[in-house]
Order: sequence, then C-alpha cells, then structure tokens
Amino acid sequence: MSGRARLTVFAALATLLTSWSLAGLVESSGWIAQAAGLLAVQAAVGAGARRVPLARSLTVAAQLLVSLLILAFMFAGRGESTGDGPLAYLVTDFGALFGQGVRDVGEFAIPAPLTDGIQLLLLAGVLLVGLLVDVLAVTLRTAAAAGLPLLALYSVAAGLATDDAGTWFSFLLAGTGYLLLLLAEGRDRLAQWGRVFGAAPPGRVSAASGYGGGAAGGRAVAPVRTGRRIGVVALGLALAVPMALPALGDGLLGGRGAGDADGGGAGGGTISAVNPLVSLQSSLNAQDNRVVLKYRTDSTQVADQYVRILALDEFNGVKWEASGRPLSDVPARMPNPPGLGEQVRATAGEVRTTFSAADTYVQRYLPMPYPATGVDIAGKWRFEPAGRTLVGDQLGKDKFQNVQGAQYTVRSMLLRPTVRQLQSAPAAGDAIRSDYTKLPDNLPPVVADTARKVTRGSKDDYTRAVKLQDFFAVSGGFRYNTRTASGTGPQAVARFLEDKEGFCIHFAFSMAAMSRSLGIPARVAVGFTPGERQSDGTWNVSMRDAHAWPELYFEGVGWTRFEPTPRSGISIPDYSQAQTPSTRPSAPAALPSASATEPNAAPSKADDCPPELKKLGECGGPAAAQSAGPRAGGPSVLAVLGWVAGAVALLGLPLLPMLWRTRVRRRRLAAGSGPSVLSAWRELGDAAWDVGIVPDESLSPRGAAARVVELGRLEPDATDAVRRVAGAVERTLYAPAGADAAYPGLAQDVLLARAGLLAGVSRAARLRARLAPRSAARVVWAASARWSAISAAATTRLSTTRLHLPSRPRG
Repeated sequence: MSGRARLTVFAALATLLTSWSLAGLVESSGWIAQAAGLLAVQAAVGAGARRVPLARSLTVAAQLLVSLLILAFMFAGRGESTGDGPLAYLVTDFGALFGQGVRDVGEFAIPAPLTDGIQLLLLAGVLLVGLLVDVLAVTLRTAAAAGLPLLALYSVAAGLATDDAGTWFSFLLAGTGYLLLLLAEGRDRLAQWGRVFGAAPPGRVSAASGYGGGAAGGRAVAPVRTGRRIGVVALGLALAVPMALPALGDGLLGGRGAGDADGGGAGGGTISAVNPLVSLQSSLNAQDNRVVLKYRTDSTQVADQYVRILALDEFNGVKWEASGRPLSDVPARMPNPPGLGEQVRATAGEVRTTFSAADTYVQRYLPMPYPATGVDIAGKWRFEPAGRTLVGDQLGKDKFQNVQGAQYTVRSMLLRPTVRQLQSAPAAGDAIRSDYTKLPDNLPPVVADTARKVTRGSKDDYTRAVKLQDFFAVSGGFRYNTRTASGTGPQAVARFLEDKEGFCIHFAFSMAAMSRSLGIPARVAVGFTPGERQSDGTWNVSMRDAHAWPELYFEGVGWTRFEPTPRSGISIPDYSQAQTPSTRPSAPAALPSASATEPNAAPSKADDCPPELKKLGECGGPAAAQSAGPRAGGPSVLAVLGWVAGAVALLGLPLLPMLWRTRVRRRRLAAGSGPSVLSAWRELGDAAWDVGIVPDESLSPRGAAARVVELGRLEPDATDAVRRVAGAVERTLYAPAGADAAYPGLAQDVLLARAGLLAGVSRAARLRARLAPRSAARVVWAASARWSAISAAATTRLSTTRLHLPSRPRG
C-alpha cells in the first residue's frame, strides 16, 4: 500500500472512530455501520480522483458530489413535501427531511429516537467531518491540522452525552484514530526520503545522537516506533490524570456531576424539567397514526376518561414544563387527590381500566386516567404525589424503566362535581396559590387585560373559568388551524390572542396563563383523548389522540379539566357547560380556517403540520378518511419513471469510463477504408495503459512495442501482433511519399494485442482495466486543454477590445 493510500484509509478510520462518540446521543447505533460505508465510498472517490489525477478542487468537489448523491438517494421520499417526480424526491424531500432533523434535535431528549431526520444529520455531519479530514490529511498533506475537525466532532458529542461511563471509551477511540493518522503521515514523510529506516548497525550510533547506542551498545530505536510509544503514553496520561485529580472531573472527559437532570440517584431523585409535549422520553415520535395504547374499561362515561401522562405546572417565561418534585415508592392505594373534599368523593365512582402499551411506545411516564387510586404494574416505578404521576425508576447506568410493551391495570375515580360545588368552592390555600399562580415578569400585559375583559362581571372563579373556556371555544372567533407555528413563550401567547389561530397547545397554554393572571391556580395536562372504540369493546389510542388541556384547581374538588380547544370529537365536561346550555354544542366543531378550504375533511398534509402538532398526533383525522386522490394508491407514473431514471443514472455513473473507452476504441478501429495507422497505434498504447503500462512518448515505435511486450508478458501471437502494428507505424512515419500501403488486418492485430495484455494480468487488474480504464484520464486532459484554450481566447479578445477603445481627448 502506498503512503497516500495508507493516509486515505487512516483518515477515514480516524473519522469513524471519533464518530463513535455520537452513539450515545440516539437510541440506536445502527447508523454507524452506514457511516462506515459512506466514509469508505467518499475515501475511495478521493483516492480515485487523486490517482487520475484531478486538481485538488476537483477532487474535493467529486467527493462532495458523490456524498450528496448517495445521501439524497438514501433518504429520498422520506421527507414531508407534496411535490412529485424525481426532483421532489431528491431535492425537496431531502431538504424537508434535513429541516425536520434540525427540529427533532431541539425537541427530543437524549437519547433521542433515530428518526429519519436525526439519522440524516448524523450521517451528513460525519461525512462533512470526514471530507475535511481527508482534505487536510491527504489532499493537503497536513494531518496535524486534521485534528481540528475531529476535535470539533468529539467536543459536540461529549458536551451533549449523558453516558459518563462511555465518555472515556469514546475519547480513547478518537485519540487512537488521530494518533494512527499522525503516524501514517510520519511514515509517509520518512518514506519520501528513501527507505523507512529502523535500527542503525551496532557501533555506528553515538550516545549523543539520541537514537541509542553509546558505551552500552544498545539497539537504536526507529523514529516511527518512538512516535508510537509517545502517542500511547500521551493517551494514557490523558485518561489517567482526570481520574487521579478530582478537580478535573468536569473537564473534557468529565460527566455531568451529581446534579444529573434525570434524577437517577439512589433515592430516585426528582422529575427532570423536560418538555413532554414533544419529548416525553421520545414517546411522541414522528409516526402520526401509530396505535400506542389499547385499553378496556368498565367506565360508563368513557368520553370523559382522558388518559393523562404528566402535568406541566411551571411557566418560566419560555415554556411550560414540569417542575422538579420529590418521588416516593408507589403505594398500594394512592392518597386522595389534592383538594378533593368528602362531599365530592362520596359521589365518585371507581373505574377499573386495563392497559396494553405498544412495543414501539417508549417513555418513562405511565399513562393513566386521573385521578388514579391504585396501579398494578410490573417493574420499578416511582410516584410523584403532587401530579399523581408514575415515573420509571433507574434500572442501571443510563437505563430507566419505561412503559414499552407494559400490561397494567389502573383503578381511578370518576368524579362528578356539580356546578354548585364549583361555584361555592372556597379560596385555595396559600401553598397552592403560591405554586400555581406564578407568572413570568415578562408576560405581555395583553394576557391579563384580555382575561379581565372576558371575565368582567363574574363573581366566582368557576364562572371566570367557564367564560375563558367559551371565549376560546365559542365566542372569541378562534380558529383551529394546523398551519400555525408552535410557540410557548410569553410572546407566543400574545401572538395567539392576536391571530386567533392555533391548536391544542396554544389553547391550553393560553387559558392556563390567563387563569393564573386572575388568581386561579392552573396547570397544563398532557396525555390522550379517550381514543377510538373497537368492535370487541376495547379502545385504541393512537398518536393523533394526543392532546393538551388546562387543569384548574377548586378547593373541595381538586384539579378539574377544562376544554378550550374547538376541535371536532373532543368531549366537553358537563360541569363546564352549565353557563350556556342552549347555545353551546357538546363537541364544538372547528371554525373554518382562512388558510385551509376544508380543515376537517381530510388529514393535514405533512408540510402544513408543525413538528409539535405532528408529534401530538393532530395532523388530521383517521387514515381511512384520506381522500382517494391520484396519489392515494402510491406514487404516480411520472414519479416511478423518475425513480427509474434516477436509479439508471446513479448506476450508470461508474460505467461512464468503460462506455467512453468502448466508443473511442470503435471509432479508432472503424471499418470501411480501414483504420488509420496512427489511430490504431494510439489505441494499442491506451490498451497497454489500461493494464498499468504507462505510455513513454520518448521511445520509438519499435522500442515502445518491445516495452509493451516485456511488461505485458505477451504470448507469441500477441507479440507478433504488437510488432506488426509498430512496423506499420514506422513505415507510415518514415516511408517515402507515395509508398503508403494498406494494412487490412491492423484492427485485428490491435484487438489481439489487447486480449493478450488483459490475459497477462490478474482478474482484479483485468476488471479494473475494463471498468475504470486509466486511459480515461485523456478526457480530463482534453477538457483542461479546451478550458485553457477558451481562457486564452477570452483573454486575447479582452486585450484586443481594450486596445481599440477610443482614448479620451486631452485639453
């Protein structure tokens, strides 16, 4: 293996080893094998381009183009575009998927699911770093500088990783890859001076030389071996020193310390402050209509039985999130819900619901009806009393209990508060008011002003809450519009009140914020609507049933659900309809959106659906309701033809050199009046070049023929053919005028010589000569000469034009 080839291999290997540090950021590491294959292709393209040889800029451009084409074909059709044909599959969808990946990175918790968008970002990032390393180490021969992109890749991964145990291993792999690259470059530099030397003969090395020897007559040590030893010692020190010095624990190799946000300590810790609307331990992923839960219940009011996951009780000015609260063991029977009085509890019924979670539904929070009184489930779970939430406990290092494939039974209360009980509810206690009426200082004044305006004249909190609900769902002119961009900050609430368009997140967040501005304790619940009833009496809950709603606190009743979202199919609690029983529908339909002609007739298209809405499953109705348009049965004929044409073009790219050589050979040896002697001689020279015999223009035809015969190890028949062609060339060049003679067997002699040349090499070399002929470099040379001629002609014309311009008169 040549020095440059060795550098190419170790540059790709260094990138691959460093990219292992990204493995802990996602749930699956299958993308690493894909990255290895892509890096190998990228390195092979660079090696081939340098072998031609191409200019440095053209080499980098070829590597970049091939990498983009492979990525485009790998991920074509996975994006969210409404385009058709190959352009949409290879460009529009590719760009949309890249943007979706950027959004997924900001939304999912670590380790994130390996969505198509995240997978595209990982592979594209590794390929980009690999290209930079290849350019610096191989093309520009500066392997030391190639450590910068490798360090950048490792630093990003180490800064985001939560796997403290694997950090040192990732650093070891990355450091080893970089050291191997440096040693490969050092060996190549030494080889350029001659043979890579090792130990000097005994007695010829002085003690002052630095390579051993001296009085002891020790053996000299090769610089390459010395470099290996230095690298191993440096890498060992980099790993050992932080372990020996506790002060360095938070450095490059350090973990996140004791204050891990996951709360995975010995005592179970606390719930980390995450945004479960799009995260929830990666449960709400991008597969919209996937069934995640199945359940059977004995409730007589299933429409009111929402499946609740988590409560968001803290609005910090940027987003609503779950505050950190202490966890405890799961009791056999849970305590009464906060604020529930004896009068309401006496009229409540107990409901038993049996759940079955899908194997693809992975999250740490257990979906349950509210308020649950007992749970029968296997595994290690922890209980958070304030939100009445079950959270998966830590099972091992960075491994937690989750709901994936779980079978469990929940006993819960079916509360039936009356309007009178809610209207006469006393003021909440100081602890509740202090925790659940907090608002950020930067909340726009329009939020509180609108709340006061809407509830003007109300004498109790219940009436205010119903008026707020009616303002959003009925009288305020709000539209349920899936095109609205999501937002959770204070300005997003003000913008929503102004635009009056949004989906469940906007309605729940805004009503909760406005309720707090009125002094009503409020929080936001996240979970699912009851789902769809099946013929066997069970209920299916899919991602499109995911939902967010506000919960308001009333002393004596506890946390009470309200429903401000004007979405078709949503159940409105009976106790919140008492104010307007004659005019308010039980399930308000969405008002028509100005941005969509038929908002409820079919599911929203993917490009119209924000990522938060898609992950909450609010991208339209059931899949069965989709319009049977021209694309309902699959891609159109034009799209299929485009795919076929793209595949043919991709597969045909490696065959272009072979096709070009075949066409040139036929043209040079064309029948009719017989091929030109010089054209046949050039074809013979290119055939020898294809098998590795580089042309030597300084030799005479006879000398060149002897060289081809010797290096090609030709048989007698092929040898005679080469000599006949060389003799014909000599007669053509040196014979007197008028002595030209025809050589009818010239083409057959060239083909016979070519067959002998191919037979004298190995099978791999023969395959290389056919598929990737070296003589195809003439195309690049011809293009370069043509470009130089065009540039020279343009320069000459500009100079001539400048000379003929009229001069400015003087005086």
